[in-house]
Amino acid sequence: MRRSYTFHVHGMHCNACVLMIDSTLADLPNITYAKSSLKSHTVEVVGDFGTKTEEEIAEELTSPLKRHGYTVSIEKQTKERMWADFKVAIPIALGFVVFFITLQKMGIINLVSATNVTYSTAFVIGIIASLSTCMAVVGGLLLSMSATFAKEGDPSTPLGVDKIRPQLMFHGGRIVSFFIFGGVIGAIGSAFILSASATFVLSLVVGIVMLILGINLLDTFHWAKKFQLSMPKFIAKHAHGVSKFNHTLTPLLVGVATFFLPCGFTQSMQLYTLTTGNFLEGGLTMLAFALGTLPVLALVSFSSFSIKNSSKSGIFFKSAGLVVIIFALFNLLNSLVVIGVIPPLFNF
Repeated sequence: MRRSYTFHVHGMHCNACVLMIDSTLADLPNITYAKSSLKSHTVEVVGDFGTKTEEEIAEELTSPLKRHGYTVSIEKQTKERMWADFKVAIPIALGFVVFFITLQKMGIINLVSATNVTYSTAFVIGIIASLSTCMAVVGGLLLSMSATFAKEGDPSTPLGVDKIRPQLMFHGGRIVSFFIFGGVIGAIGSAFILSASATFVLSLVVGIVMLILGINLLDTFHWAKKFQLSMPKFIAKHAHGVSKFNHTLTPLLVGVATFFLPCGFTQSMQLYTLTTGNFLEGGLTMLAFALGTLPVLALVSFSSFSIKNSSKSGIFFKSAGLVVIIFALFNLLNSLVVIGVIPPLFNF
């Protein structure tokens, strides 16, 4: 007999978590409906669980979600803010920023610009995004696709090839599509004549979006989650559903679909790309971002690597959050400098 149950979910951070949880639970054979809420950190499921108690059902739901860092329970758990992590995170973040500013002073890289987001910045943001919780949906999608493809692949193909080929197709499709779609967004921006005021507003929005992402990475101020940018659910859901297709080109299509998944970092870069007004510059910006995500996603492809499940994850996310906040503040201040509201504060 089908019944409706509501459980608490622990480990949720962003809209990507909602997509991951809903998709994973909906695939279970005895569940006909699954809907999670980031606001309340709960999930409602409808299904036939026989005579199992709610505790046993919670354990059953936790099983497929645990590898992604989520647990289900009948009781709400108080989230510890772990303020002590800042004692380590603040020096790490400041050291990171000082290190890259030093490299910029030496002319090795160009991380901060008075007028735009540089390719170096996009690359670094890609690294942070690949380690963040909102990128977990891409890693989960990758693992799910790989398992399905290996299980139902061509029997005549050697097992090693069956494992490596879909990974290469996924990453190749992702990198190429980020360049092409980024270029298309840049070209669309060129079709509009943006005034100085309009460019300033878009730059301001990018800075604010990055600021909210950084605050959410701190996992301390939970009120900020409601302001996080999100891809329309129907687009993200269809993009995620591509992984369920059983076809030789599925890994390639899944890589392409990641451009449309609900990752705030990706969307902030897409929004900035619109301001470039140029196919090449827009494409290279998104390419730099995608290349920044590549090392960690490649590691996920061939291992169970997960920062989220590490004992030091709190320190890492707070350090990454502080770095993103600093980048956001740089961009916000530089936007004000460009339109002449304030004088230049930094000599970069």
